[in-house]
Amino acid sequence: MSLIPYALTRPFLFSLDPEKAHDLTLAMLARTQNTPLDCAYARKRVEDPMTLAGLRFPNRVGMAAGLDKNARCIDGLSAMGFGFVEVGTVTPLPQPGNPQPRMFRLPAAQALINRLGFNNEGLQAFVANVQRARFRHKAKGLPMLLGLNIGKNAATPIEKATEDYLIGLSGVYPHADYVTINISSPNTKNLRSLQSDEALDALLAAIAQRRDQLSQTHSKRVPIFVKIAPDLDDAQIGVIAATLRRHHMDGVIATNTTLSRDAVSGLAHAEEAGGLSGSPVLAKSNAVIRQLRQALGADFPIIGVGGVMSAQDAVSKIEAGADVVQIYTGLIYQGPALVEASAQAIQARFSATLR
Repeated sequence: MSLIPYALTRPFLFSLDPEKAHDLTLAMLARTQNTPLDCAYARKRVEDPMTLAGLRFPNRVGMAAGLDKNARCIDGLSAMGFGFVEVGTVTPLPQPGNPQPRMFRLPAAQALINRLGFNNEGLQAFVANVQRARFRHKAKGLPMLLGLNIGKNAATPIEKATEDYLIGLSGVYPHADYVTINISSPNTKNLRSLQSDEALDALLAAIAQRRDQLSQTHSKRVPIFVKIAPDLDDAQIGVIAATLRRHHMDGVIATNTTLSRDAVSGLAHAEEAGGLSGSPVLAKSNAVIRQLRQALGADFPIIGVGGVMSAQDAVSKIEAGADVVQIYTGLIYQGPALVEASAQAIQARFSATLR
């Protein structure tokens, strides 16, 4: 159990501007990870191993990309008991992201809106931070898994987006347990157009070809996941599922944030531009997961993310068809205890059937 209950910390953090609170939290994690001070947030990891995409997950609860864009806090997040942590999104070149303010809390809905825009220090700094992480060397039992999430620079024309993804894939491949291709952020202009039929087919064909080259160069095959949006209709989901299969992608992450405001209409900040995350996304995300599972069959790996604010929400993702789950906004509202509670609930509900 962590030394300082999050309930005592949250009022202070929520009194700050959301992005300032975010930056302060990451700075604290970066300074205290791998020191005795990590007892302030460390929790015992639930051991509930399962195999997915050829990887052995210590448990089925992960940290979603977006919190630690520069991979500075991998060891601190590992101490919270996650079975896997995904960092990024990283772009080939550093970029500041969109103008501030660009993060907004909607506490009445347990939600956030962000339009950060892939703000990050670039691929070179990102890889250096990944290489400094010590979680694999410190592991007792199965090591936590690390996902590296890549995207395109805002200044790169959409017709040249594939070049950015290939640069990112080549850069992170040697250091990743799995790589995520992020084509679903609503905060980079035209990015979601890469989910369309012809654009997705061309992108994943190039990714698959580069993956085959990299697997030979590095003598290992790193699974590749594709992260999609919740704002898709049945036909679009069907096309995406078929394209994932055709290019032998290793899995899909469903879903990113939503542009819909139906669930938060009338609340302060509800009309701010950006992606909505948190509780209002749960049903929408789970619906996409169900459709993907039906389209992809029983054996295709699905990571479920979006709206996990409680242990029962995490269980609902598995019930919808996900194999493992990720949290982000739930960590901000509930704190590290949500990781352990979710992993325990999934273990209790599914271990007998999913091993």
